[in-house]
Amino acid sequence: MASVNFIHPPDFKDIAKNKKIEQAPIPKRAILPLSQHTGAPSEPVVNAGDSVKTGSLIAQAKGFISANLHSSVSGKVLAIEESPHPGLGISKAIIIESDGQDIKASLDSVPVKDVSTLSKEEIAALIKEAGIVGLGGAAFPAFVKLNPPPAKKIDTFIINGAECEPFLTCDHRLMLERPKEIILGVQLMAKVLGVKDVIIGVEENKIDAAERLNSSIFVLKPSLGGQSLNLKVKILKTQYPQGGEKQLIKMLLNREVPSGGLPLDIGVVVNNVQTVFAVYEAVYLKKPLYERVITVSGSFSNMAKNILVRIGAPIKDVLDYCGLNQKTGLYKVIMGGPMTGVAQCDLNAPVIKGTSGILILDKKFRLKEEELECIRCSRCIEACPVGLMPCAIGLSVKKDKFDLAASYDPFDCIDCGSCSYVCPSKIPLAQLVKLAKVKIKRQ
Repeated sequence: MASVNFIHPPDFKDIAKNKKIEQAPIPKRAILPLSQHTGAPSEPVVNAGDSVKTGSLIAQAKGFISANLHSSVSGKVLAIEESPHPGLGISKAIIIESDGQDIKASLDSVPVKDVSTLSKEEIAALIKEAGIVGLGGAAFPAFVKLNPPPAKKIDTFIINGAECEPFLTCDHRLMLERPKEIILGVQLMAKVLGVKDVIIGVEENKIDAAERLNSSIFVLKPSLGGQSLNLKVKILKTQYPQGGEKQLIKMLLNREVPSGGLPLDIGVVVNNVQTVFAVYEAVYLKKPLYERVITVSGSFSNMAKNILVRIGAPIKDVLDYCGLNQKTGLYKVIMGGPMTGVAQCDLNAPVIKGTSGILILDKKFRLKEEELECIRCSRCIEACPVGLMPCAIGLSVKKDKFDLAASYDPFDCIDCGSCSYVCPSKIPLAQLVKLAKVKIKRQ
């Protein structure tokens, strides 16, 4: 990846970027999948018929790469069964009927203590207990990222505020409305990692957010071990897929993550701004991760909102709150953004920890062009941010030659969708690369 390739799709940010964060209603029924993070599914610690409170632990991490799961409502556990999942199609979930009271669980297991006196081990334990995962989409357990192997020396912590996906503005709004809390969260995570060099990357279409963050840095003067953090906000050109952690590292530090490697292999840890905010809440407020900010946007601008929604809320409930009318010409609902999101076939599927938005499209967004044969134009190769040959992988998949597809390094793909976006033949290259990865894993 000697150079980073970018594309410039319309960002459609104006639809929701000026919408202040609203609190969505508590769902009448929460569907909480056990698989909503990278790694092993969490293991239930409740049974059908049990009463729970908001923030109660209902499933615990199973293994090192896993995450705790907490109830997002108070009420009664109805069942633990297979239910709709926005990414997997179907997955085992804990279903809780809300009592409408929203009674919070007390976290007496954690002693009350001045945050400034907490050790890095105590902070890490609070993050793990709160079930925090990466909220930029990958949902990798935050505790694991903050505890790299001793052999991996971390020298730089990067906060991802790029939010390059079209339509989505939830990170932008959070940076505007809660900048001090984000900076306090950064200080906590830097303490756990033991690094003094921290960079917050923000695209230039969010310059107002960068200014708010800089003001908070000036007021709070974050430090580590009595010395000021070398904390900087860097403005990045608006382009896609700049929010990919490998691309962000390249642009900010001019370092390259090796093929098949991770950022920690080159001394870097990257986290999304919402993850940082969740860490602030876990440590300062002892609040588990049971809600997050998402964007609802798309064809119907009157429905656009940035909302703080409970994890487990069915998509239908969220859209009803935003004013969805089934007769408005709704064509497609996508969990996430248009480039990396997943189209939904069941609106009973819930918001999960990795949900950053819900995109609602009418028939104007329907792709009318038929798929044609590859014309060997190489546009997908030029657009690929990690230097792959999507056309070669796609052709191999179509010929059922997955051993050949494997030779083109499909696992380096970051699923950004740039190849499909630029393809003049309308070949679903991103889907074919995903299929290649699934088939090769099975083999």
